[in-house]
Amino acid sequence: MQPAPVRWLRSTSVRFAALLFLMQIAISGSVLLFVLRAGDAQLERFRREWVTEIQFSLVDVQRRNGHDALVSEIADRLVDPGVAIILLADRRGQPIIGNLDAWPATLPQRSDWRVIDLYRSGSQTPKTVLLVTTLLPDGNWLLTGRVKGTGARVSAIYRQAIIIGALISVLVALASAWFLGRALSRQLDSVIETTEAVGDGSISPRVRLTGAGDAFDRLRASFNAMLDRIDQLVGELRLTSDGLAHDLKSPLTRLRATIDNARRATHDPVALAAFERIDGECDQLAGMLSTALLISRTIGGIGREQMEPTDVGVILAGIAELYGPLGEEALVDISWEAPAGLEARLNRPLIEQAIGNLVDNALRYATGATRIRLSARLEADRVLIAVADDGPGIPPERHADALRRFGRLDPARGGGGSGLGLPLVAAVARLHDGNLALEDNRPGLRALLSLPR
Repeated sequence: MQPAPVRWLRSTSVRFAALLFLMQIAISGSVLLFVLRAGDAQLERFRREWVTEIQFSLVDVQRRNGHDALVSEIADRLVDPGVAIILLADRRGQPIIGNLDAWPATLPQRSDWRVIDLYRSGSQTPKTVLLVTTLLPDGNWLLTGRVKGTGARVSAIYRQAIIIGALISVLVALASAWFLGRALSRQLDSVIETTEAVGDGSISPRVRLTGAGDAFDRLRASFNAMLDRIDQLVGELRLTSDGLAHDLKSPLTRLRATIDNARRATHDPVALAAFERIDGECDQLAGMLSTALLISRTIGGIGREQMEPTDVGVILAGIAELYGPLGEEALVDISWEAPAGLEARLNRPLIEQAIGNLVDNALRYATGATRIRLSARLEADRVLIAVADDGPGIPPERHADALRRFGRLDPARGGGGSGLGLPLVAAVARLHDGNLALEDNRPGLRALLSLPR
C-alpha cells in the first residue's frame, strides 16, 4: 500500500488543481510579461520623442535664423538643462556650446540612437544617456540626448509593481486551484460514498441528483441506473438460488423416502450397504447445496444487519467444547486462548460456523495431527482469530486452490469433501470486511481470520 502523501499527490483532484494552477500562472505570466515589455517600449518611445522634439526644434532654429541664433537658443536651454543633453560641435568635433566638455570618444559623429555613459559638465558621476547626432547644413554637428535616470527610476517602480502583481497572481492561482479542486472532489464525494456502501454489501444507496443537468449529474444518473440494474440482477439471482434450493430439497426428500422404503423391504446385506452409501451421498449433497447457498447469500451481504458486539473468547470456548469429544476420538487435543473481554461486531452464528468449519477441516484432513489450537488476539484495530494444527499442512503454492470454491486438495490433505468449507469461511470474513489467510504453522496449517474490531 502506498504512503498517504504519495496517494494524495497521485489523486485526480490534486493533479487537476495543479494543472489549473500552472495554466493560470502561464496566462498571468504571459500577460504580465507583455505589460512589462509594452511599458518598457512605451517609456523608450517617450524618451526618443522627447529627444527628437529638442533635435527638430534646434535644427529649425539653425535653418531659419542661422548659427548665432542656434548658439543663443542652446544657451537659453542650458540655463536649466534638467535631463537634457545638448552639444554643438564643429566639423572636427570640437565643442562650440553644450553641457558636455568634449565629444564622446565612443560616439561616431554620424550616429543613430545610442545609449552610453557620459560625464556632463561639472558632474563627478557618469549618467546613462540616450543620444542621437545630426549634421547641420553649415557642416557643424548637433548632439542631443536625455538622461535615462528618471525614466530608469520609473521603470524600476514599474517592474516592482509587476513583481508584486505576479506574486498576487500566484496566490490567486493557488487559491482558485484549491477551491476548484475541492469543488471537483465534492462533486464526486457522493459517488464515492455510494460506491463504498455498495462495496460493503448494501445495494440500496443511491447518489443524490442535483438537477443541474451537467456532466456530473449525468454521471450520477448513469451510476444510479447501473446500481438499479445490479440490484435487479442480484434479486433475480437470489430468487433463482432460493427457488433452486427449495426445488432440490423435494427430490432429495423423496429419494430418501424411497431409500427407506427399499431398505425396509429387503434383508440383503449387499443391498442394505448400498442403500446406506446412497443415503450418505444424499446427506452430502444436501450439505453442499446448503453451504453453496449460504456462501452466495453471504457474498451478497445478507447477515450484515445481524452483527452485534460479541465476546470472541466465548465463541472459541464454545467451539472447543463442542468439538472436544470428536478430538478425543481422534486423539487430538483441542485448546483455546483469548484475552478476557475481547469483543468485536460479529454475526455470531456465521462466525461460529466459519470457525467450526476450520476445526472440522483440521480434524478431517490433518492426518497425524495431535493438537488443534484456537486463539484470538487484538492487533491495532483488528481482531485476529487463528485455528492451527500440527498436521501435514498445505503447500503454500496450493493455498489459492484451497480457497477456490469446489477446490479439492485430496492428495495434500487426504479424505473427501465438497470443497466449500474454506470458501464459506472466506465469504464470512468478507462479510465482516475482513479476510482469511492460510499460513504455514511449521508443521501444519494455520488459518487466520482478520476482522475489524
